[in-house]
Amino acid sequence: MALMQFFFESRYLQGNTLVDVILPDLPRRLEPKEFYRNNVKYPVLWLLHGSYGDATDWQRRTNIELYATDRNVIVVMPSALNSNYSNWTNYMNGYHCYDYITEELMPLIYGWFPASEKREDNFIAGLSMGGRATIKFAVNYPEKFGAMAALSATPTDWSEMGPDNPNRTLNTNAFRLKNSITNAGGLENYLNSEENTWRIINEKASTGELPRLMFACGLDEGALLENMLKFKKHAEEDLGLDIHYFFLPGYHHEWRFWDKAIQEALDFFGLKPTGDSVF
Repeated sequence: MALMQFFFESRYLQGNTLVDVILPDLPRRLEPKEFYRNNVKYPVLWLLHGSYGDATDWQRRTNIELYATDRNVIVVMPSALNSNYSNWTNYMNGYHCYDYITEELMPLIYGWFPASEKREDNFIAGLSMGGRATIKFAVNYPEKFGAMAALSATPTDWSEMGPDNPNRTLNTNAFRLKNSITNAGGLENYLNSEENTWRIINEKASTGELPRLMFACGLDEGALLENMLKFKKHAEEDLGLDIHYFFLPGYHHEWRFWDKAIQEALDFFGLKPTGDSVF
């Protein structure tokens, strides 16, 4: 398997950070020179970890290397701490993870690796915190991604949210949300920011700008499933969006589900097995 793990000093994160990259594998039918000098630009999957994780999560807990090399896709897995992939200007020297992904990591990958910059060749996916970030990047930068897959994550309707009850519509992760609102400079700023993906999807639904959307959830996810079904109803009945959903019974917030969901996502993206797998 072709796996590269590297550290570099990030201008946007104000310190060293870890990135893991899976690269297409040398087929046994080809000579090394023939493969490595072929000047091919490969599709890219930007794959985001969840809370308490890092760049190594997806390789350690799923078979993503097998799935990726079988499909000749580059997979980029950054580390993001518990940042929500957001900009935190007031954290120490600043930790601007939202800008880091688009303004630093993406140019690095396109410049240093045989990675295609074409929208139709770029896909983004993630689980939980990384799933929420996936939605955020996909709808705020629809020109960069052909499709997205949010696993165990969904846009949330904050229309009933008030300053005295900032988590009225989703009774989990209240502390995280409170900090995010403070970081944005207050509730109004938060609702008008890139974080409010429900609002942004409403605004862009009829424009044709949005990439293809996929949402996945275990049917034992409880409140998260309820919120995803609420969004599904809104997207279909009010917005007329054609969205791909992947639901499985017997699964909750767990890696067993995400390993299955990422395979569904790769198929949804159109990244089919090539038959050149070396395994």
